[in-house]
Amino acid sequence: MISVPAPAKLNLYLHITGKREDGYHTLDSLVNFTALHDIVSVEPANGLTLQVTGPFAAELPSTSDNIIGTAAKRLRALSGTGAGAAITLDKRLPVASGIGGGSADAAATITALCRLWRVKSSADTLAGLALGVGADVPVCLAGRAAFMGGIGEELTSPPLLPKAALVLVNPGITVSTSEVFKARNGPFSAPARFVDAPADVATFAALLAERGNDLTAAAIAIAPLIGDVLAAVESQPGCLLARMSGSGATCFGLFEKGADAAAAVKAITSGRTEWWGAATVLAG
Repeated sequence: MISVPAPAKLNLYLHITGKREDGYHTLDSLVNFTALHDIVSVEPANGLTLQVTGPFAAELPSTSDNIIGTAAKRLRALSGTGAGAAITLDKRLPVASGIGGGSADAAATITALCRLWRVKSSADTLAGLALGVGADVPVCLAGRAAFMGGIGEELTSPPLLPKAALVLVNPGITVSTSEVFKARNGPFSAPARFVDAPADVATFAALLAERGNDLTAAAIAIAPLIGDVLAAVESQPGCLLARMSGSGATCFGLFEKGADAAAAVKAITSGRTEWWGAATVLAG
C-alpha cells in the first residue's frame, strides 16, 4: 500500500483579475498549505474502486465517480496501463469548504498512482492532466507555496514565507464555488504579488492585510454564518489576521504563537458543536 497526504490548501489572498470568454475567471492568489491533511492510499487491484473513511466520510459517497475517480481514470489513460487500484480516502477535512480538499485529494491520488503504476510522465504533462481535473489540482500537485495565476495553471514561487501558527474554523456548512462566483459583483482587482520575504509573522500578516479575498462578500451573502466565523476568529487574543479561504466556508486566523492558536480554537468552538475547528501550522 502507498499512502500520500493531501494537505489543506489556503488562499492567503485571492484577487479576481478578470473573466475569460469561456466563462472562467482569472485570478491572482498566494497559496500555501497546512499540516492538516486527508490521506489517500492505493494498492493493486483489478479495477478502480474508492473507499472513504474518516470523520467526514459520511459526506462523500464511496464511488469512483468523483474528482478522485476522474484523476485516476485520466492518469490510467495517459499512462496506457491496464492496471487497476483500490483507493482509500481517509477524509479528515470538511467537504466543499474552500481549503482545496477535493483538489488536494485528486492531486494525492495522481501522486500515489504514479508510484503504484510506475508512471514516468514529465512534471509538465502531469500538471496538464491535473488542470483538466480541476483548476486547483495543479497547485496541490506541486504541494508548495505559490503565487497562482491564470485559472490556476500559472504557478510562480513566492519569496520565503515565515512559518506561522494557524486556526481553521468551518461553521459546519458547505458552499458551492460556482454559486459564489456567480454572486460576486463589482470591479476586478489588480494582481498584488510581493518580492521581499516577510521578516516575521507580524510583517507577513500586515502584507496580507493590504490584500483581500474578492469572494468574501458574495460568500457571506449566500451563507451569513461565514461572517460570524470571521468575527469570532478576529476577536481572539493574538490573532494577526482573519480571512476566508477560497470560496468558503472555512476561515483562518494567523497567529504568532501556537498556544494562542490552540486557545482560540477552544474558545471559538466551545458551545458550538456544529462548528469544526483546528489549530495547526502554515508551511514556511
